Amino acid sequence: MTHPEPEPGGLSEAEARRVDFMWSAGMVGALGSLFVLLLLFRGVAVPVCLALAVAYVLNPLVTAATRRGVPRWLASVGAFGLLTLLFAAFLLYLVPAFRAEAGKLPDFFQQASAELVPKIERALGVSLPVLIHQRAAELGGQASDLLKSAGPALARLAAAAAGDTARFLALVLGLLVVPVLAFFFLRDYPSLVSRVRALIPRRAEPLVARRFAEVDSVLSAFVRGQLTVGAILAVLYATGLSVARIDLAILIGLITGFGNMVPYLGTSVGLGLSLLSLGISWDGPWQLGAVAATFAIAQALEGLVITPRVVGERVGLPPVAVIIAVLGFGEMFGFVGVLLAVPTSAILKVVLRVVIERYRRTHWFHGGEPA
Repeated sequence: MTHPEPEPGGLSEAEARRVDFMWSAGMVGALGSLFVLLLLFRGVAVPVCLALAVAYVLNPLVTAATRRGVPRWLASVGAFGLLTLLFAAFLLYLVPAFRAEAGKLPDFFQQASAELVPKIERALGVSLPVLIHQRAAELGGQASDLLKSAGPALARLAAAAAGDTARFLALVLGLLVVPVLAFFFLRDYPSLVSRVRALIPRRAEPLVARRFAEVDSVLSAFVRGQLTVGAILAVLYATGLSVARIDLAILIGLITGFGNMVPYLGTSVGLGLSLLSLGISWDGPWQLGAVAATFAIAQALEGLVITPRVVGERVGLPPVAVIIAVLGFGEMFGFVGVLLAVPTSAILKVVLRVVIERYRRTHWFHGGEPA
């Protein structure tokens, strides 16, 4: 029988098991407390969580700069300066382009309902029932009317929020305080970690530190890795669909790229929108080949190169588990639950793995024999 590796800190198996079980219970309790705070004190909890997320994402960049001799406060200022430049570039280029593309959506669905069915009839050489023509026209008109009314509806909601002075001021202050809190979290990140580690019993500290390192590996793979993969895929899809000369190429590219954070969702929605747009802006079979090549190349690069290089296998959640987590957390906690679904599930996966690992080394599992 193979003997387990020695425990960090010279702990016995019983002591290590007790530490791991306590750490697992603490992690589950901390996650539960986070969601309770989000429900009870959303106005305060959301800005703090956003600030912690920004600090966590930027921490590797600041840490790399401090290793080169740059003071941490100066590296934090530089990181926020870089983030500000990226955000400004997004506002100056992508937002106008996205707005122009979104403005085409009502006419896009209206045109699709009028032209798509006749093109299908010509391609198949058959006449479809009149009921299909009527339903297509009705759906196109309903989608167009819905999108046209979305702008005024959002404006009314914004006006109502602005009319409630206390709520509006709380929203503005919450948004303004995020970068301030994130800067202080980022600047004081090492001291915060050191203070937490100083509270852990000395013999248990190496094992607990290893468990938190495993959680950090999983979270960094998701938060930093998935955002990077989504951005790369969005550029690939938008470029390929623009070359294919189909309508809404940039919008479809963004939806497809970042939608891949939920397995199969981004690809399915993007492919459906691409085929719908292709039916409207048909210019020859070469467009179909260009769209097919775009999706084939992007999927191949994502599976063989981008995700293995950027994310690796550290998250390791099955696609079905990701979909169930997003649906479940979204149903319970709304949009915030959707954002936190996969990171929370990844942390719980680490906790479950630790508990199972310890259980398999108990006398109960081995039928009374020592592990």
